[in-house]
Amino acid sequence: MPEISIKAEPIFKIGNFQITNSLILSSVVLIFFLIFAIVYKKNSNLKKKSKFYYFVNFLLKAVYGLFEGVLKDKTIIFFPLLGSFFFFILLNNWFGLLPGVGSLLIKVKEHGEIFHFPLFRGNNADLNATLALALISVFLIQFYGIKYLGFKDFIKKFINFSNPINFFVGILETISEISKIISFSFRLFGNIFAGEVLITIMAFLVPVLITFPFLLLEVFVGLIQALVFSMLSSVFLSMAIESHH
Repeated sequence: MPEISIKAEPIFKIGNFQITNSLILSSVVLIFFLIFAIVYKKNSNLKKKSKFYYFVNFLLKAVYGLFEGVLKDKTIIFFPLLGSFFFFILLNNWFGLLPGVGSLLIKVKEHGEIFHFPLFRGNNADLNATLALALISVFLIQFYGIKYLGFKDFIKKFINFSNPINFFVGILETISEISKIISFSFRLFGNIFAGEVLITIMAFLVPVLITFPFLLLEVFVGLIQALVFSMLSSVFLSMAIESHH
């Protein structure tokens, strides 16, 4: 049974920058994502649309409708951001379940010793990746809050000396914003990493076919986690751009 590591393993270096196995798979997903978008864009310009175009259009409209229930008329402004969160996280979750991810090992020399590390690792099973997504989400929530409300009105949510109650509420709001980073990153990381560990253990304890239901479960979990991250981002974004009472 392979060793289970909570951190992504370095595969090679570019200068002083370490390229980890999770970053490699994330790059593959990003390239796939870009090719997918380019093909869809080219199909949209054709007079006779392909089945691929209508299928992607159906997916986009379905996801758009979910965000529209939260953001209403502002959905069209924020959909590029929230849609990117959803599809990027979803693809990373599902690519992490492909055959060879976590099981295709290569030799890596580290500190004078030879280690066998998986060449690919699910991006969202790396806390660095989920923390980066959380920071981007929370930063943009603050950015758009300031943009729509103005700095003075937005900061009143956190710093308000009008009375003792509002002052302490402001402290709680500040703690809440910081806790969003922890909540976003650890929720996504914990669910995806736990799923990969479960599949790895089951694959070595029972016959391959027995693990198939667990694989289907992880496909569903990957979808739910992508949906949870993007929907929570939309809810917090909606709250940030509304006037505070």
